[in-house]
Amino acid sequence: MHVQRTRDRLSDTPSYDLVDDAGQSIPQVLAFLRHLGARGYSPNTLSAYAHDLLHFTTFLREHGWEYADFTPVRSLDLLQYLRQFQSRGHTRSLGPVLATDGDRTVKRLSPATINRALAAVSSFYEYLIISGQCANENPLRKEFDYETSNVVNRRRPFISSVSRQKPMRRIVRVRTVHRVPRPMTHEQIGKLLTSLKLWRDKAMMVLMLEGGLRPGEVLNLQLEDIQYGRRRVVIRYRTDHPRGSRTKSRTERVVDLLTPETLPTVSTYVIQERPQGADSPFVFLVGGRGKERNRPLSYGALVKTFVRHCERLNMRAPWITPHALRHTHATRMWEGGMRELTLQKRLGHASPESTCIYTRVSDATVVAEYLRALGKSETV
Repeated sequence: MHVQRTRDRLSDTPSYDLVDDAGQSIPQVLAFLRHLGARGYSPNTLSAYAHDLLHFTTFLREHGWEYADFTPVRSLDLLQYLRQFQSRGHTRSLGPVLATDGDRTVKRLSPATINRALAAVSSFYEYLIISGQCANENPLRKEFDYETSNVVNRRRPFISSVSRQKPMRRIVRVRTVHRVPRPMTHEQIGKLLTSLKLWRDKAMMVLMLEGGLRPGEVLNLQLEDIQYGRRRVVIRYRTDHPRGSRTKSRTERVVDLLTPETLPTVSTYVIQERPQGADSPFVFLVGGRGKERNRPLSYGALVKTFVRHCERLNMRAPWITPHALRHTHATRMWEGGMRELTLQKRLGHASPESTCIYTRVSDATVVAEYLRALGKSETV
């Protein structure tokens, strides 16, 4: 059994299916994935859900169960199965091996991946129930989240006090670590920017560092999105990138770029280095004289460029990725005094919870009160 990836001829978008050893589709999973596609889920999400349901279907087949046989009690067995699953596929992680099996080292699924798989199974059964294919309750039960409801500073929607909706969480889940984002140091940033010889590469890195743009947002920038006179760029939701790069967030926003080097770097690339006569509206294109010339740059090419320079500078680490430049920007803005709501708008986060991770890096209020408790001035 495996996940099969195909491409729609009309929309030119990838679609995913789960097929058995005989090459036949699993009808329930296929219908569920098509349902998610109709709701506008991204190809990356569809791929993740397809692989999550591959784990789940394999688990059922090993026990000789059908989808209707899965019960809340057996969800505990599913959790154990996922915890013990050995990942044999390629991984982009550079982190340490998580487990050993005798003399052989193996990788396990991370807690976040396991929780995502459980969420995928839960959504799958919600679909089966709504579509009339399952008469039982959802096997992955939820309970009232007392811990979240008692958090004083938790974001609450407008007039939430009169709402009947209460915070819920799945009973079967894995505890995860709330990690602190690691911004790159000024020394690392200086070395990286100095090592970049192409204006194109430097412009992309500066946009992520000074504007907090995601890599997909940089690759989806079009010439009309750059407003030099107003010193800003407009981030628009797009799904038509020829190389499959996406902007992720559906919330379009305006990002001001007031640092003196950002837009001049982009302008220098567009005027001096961007292939002349290219009919593509995208800003960042493949240069050179090869057959790929004038094509929009792919996400893989951006990552390869970043990794290659980091390896040359001997500062390669699992957490140093192109997205780390966005983390660096967000951390600097927060430590510089930008309010949480303003930072959320600048980064394009749909939920304040996503922005809250940067408040754990260095809270000015905590530092001030700590110094006051020590009897020292805030300038120490």
